[in-house]
Amino acid sequence: MDSRTNLLNFDPEGLSEYIASLQEKPFRAKQLLRWIHQRGEADITQMSDLAKTFRATLLEKAEITALPIISDQHAADGTRKWLLDVGAGDAVEMVYIPEDDRGTLCISSQAGCAVNCRFCSTGKQGFSRNLSLGEIIGQLWMAEHTLRREPHAIRRIDSYDGTPIVEHEGRVISNVVLMGMGEPLLNYEPVVGAMRLMLDDHAYGLSRRRVTLSTSGVVPMMDRLANDLPVALAVSLHAPNDALRDELVPINKKYPLKELMAACMRYLPFAPRDFLTFEYCMLDGVNDTDQHAKELVELLKRIPCKLNLIPFNPFPESGLKRSSTARVQDFAKRLMDSGIITTVRKTRGDDIAAACGQLAGDVQDRTNVRERMQVVKFDRGVLDS
Repeated sequence: MDSRTNLLNFDPEGLSEYIASLQEKPFRAKQLLRWIHQRGEADITQMSDLAKTFRATLLEKAEITALPIISDQHAADGTRKWLLDVGAGDAVEMVYIPEDDRGTLCISSQAGCAVNCRFCSTGKQGFSRNLSLGEIIGQLWMAEHTLRREPHAIRRIDSYDGTPIVEHEGRVISNVVLMGMGEPLLNYEPVVGAMRLMLDDHAYGLSRRRVTLSTSGVVPMMDRLANDLPVALAVSLHAPNDALRDELVPINKKYPLKELMAACMRYLPFAPRDFLTFEYCMLDGVNDTDQHAKELVELLKRIPCKLNLIPFNPFPESGLKRSSTARVQDFAKRLMDSGIITTVRKTRGDDIAAACGQLAGDVQDRTNVRERMQVVKFDRGVLDS
């Protein structure tokens, strides 16, 4: 059995420890980071500035292997979605969204999701398992270096406001958002390890402003992230009161809005921006009334924030409908008139089921959740009887 170590599974500190275990000098770790993550090299024999003896050791003991690609789909608007095999019948998806001034990669942190938000098709497939550090950073590694090799790849400008600061030759992905499948803060250590690589100057060199973690509100881990590695934070809100949020975002029963808002205020002093982002999926007749807008203003008025209204992307199991364009615009105006910075997210990639809340598709069958749950129910029945 091949027991070689996948070097994608190491954050910068872990790679240094691995290099030390091979009795190599510490600077070799930085060399490897640059070869693997900056240059995207998977062939150890091509790492020309490494000593031949070191390369020989790595060839025997290590490898650089990303997740196998099951499918690669292109949307009419340029959005691209990959379905990736994580083994044992499980798969995850990631989405690349090109824009004029940036290229954003949306990556997954879990196969499935245990939070089960009512409006999210990913949650309907259930939870299978956490992804490893290598499976998380491997998504960025594969996408960045795949896109670089394509002749139409867009070169990105590293700036926050669009004003050119320094052009990174060959860089295609300028922003990473952990908004794909799964709740990132329920897979904390691998997610933080992957983000350390995203930020490391010898790897991807992204700024904290350009790495965004989206959470449904796992309060204790929000506090931990603030101290460990505060990146841009997006909070999936979706309701202005506990009764409705309990129904739409079940984790609210454990961490209700009062606790969540307090955690947001504690995070702000550590955040790379001077505001947080709140996400709000617009559901026809459910959370989009004038009263909901009024409650939302009251909830957010003391928190420096930006509210991102997301048009719902329907799927049959939800029983929900998208708010009309007129309703979304009126809702946004009421919030803006009350001093809440509000944007309406443009739907991207919905023709290949790559839009927000749609990341399930073929994965739903591959994870075999329904079959596994039937087995669990049967086993419990036997145990109870």
